[in-house]
Amino acid sequence: MNIIVADDEKLAMEYMLSLLRKLEPESQITGFTEAEEVFEYIRASQVDIAFLDIEMGGYNGIELAHKCKDIAPLLNIIFVTGYAEYMTDAFRLHASGYLMKPVRTEDLKAELDNLRHPPQNISKRGIRIQTFGFFEVFVDSVPLKFRRTKCKECLAYLTDRRGARVTYGELAAVLWEDRACNQAVQNNTQKVVSDLVKTLREAGLEELVIRSRRDIAINTALVDCDYYDVLNGDRERLRTFMGEYMSNYSWAEFKVGELIKLKEEVIHTTPSGRGNG
Repeated sequence: MNIIVADDEKLAMEYMLSLLRKLEPESQITGFTEAEEVFEYIRASQVDIAFLDIEMGGYNGIELAHKCKDIAPLLNIIFVTGYAEYMTDAFRLHASGYLMKPVRTEDLKAELDNLRHPPQNISKRGIRIQTFGFFEVFVDSVPLKFRRTKCKECLAYLTDRRGARVTYGELAAVLWEDRACNQAVQNNTQKVVSDLVKTLREAGLEELVIRSRRDIAINTALVDCDYYDVLNGDRERLRTFMGEYMSNYSWAEFKVGELIKLKEEVIHTTPSGRGNG
């Protein structure tokens, strides 16, 4: 597992790190004393558990947790604090747990054993998303069949948004770009989302999307995606980009220019590419 500890008191942070390393010797465990460092790390890494101090350098721990959940909706957040009065706010946030300082080993172990989102339930299952050329989804190398073309386009747009939450209003504007967002369009959008969820559930991929009453997002941690790999610096994947990105959809055309520019920059900064342009 990938575990982080955030506490602006360095001694308290190091104490938690020592307890965790004894209980989870095979896990990657990192400590932070600054909130911005936490956000940056979560954006760049798949974090399973975050132990957050309720008061962190003037940063309210509940606000900190909300921002972390916006970045990683399935993140297990466990508050570590000396203040019991924040417990109600923590449960409203659907935190995984709440530990009182000083933390005891047995209490820490109990929280690790009873996570809200157990990491072992979140596996890739060979989910590969292809965005270069036509958009396709493969599960164990077999193309995923969608109930309707709009369901596939919906997942394509969520993929393009890279885990950001997409409101149903935004989704309606994309799926029916030539129509006003009236009640009929809103109802059709809800139907598309429901059918997409059914398709994923039947394929055993229900966790691929994270849905609420107002918005929906793709769980980027579960997929192998050419576009994501390129953004993470994979130059070999970038070589597979031949000027087409999700060619099925007109709204994806804007991304083509960015990818072409990125590929040209990479070609001109590699030894083998010097002098070719």
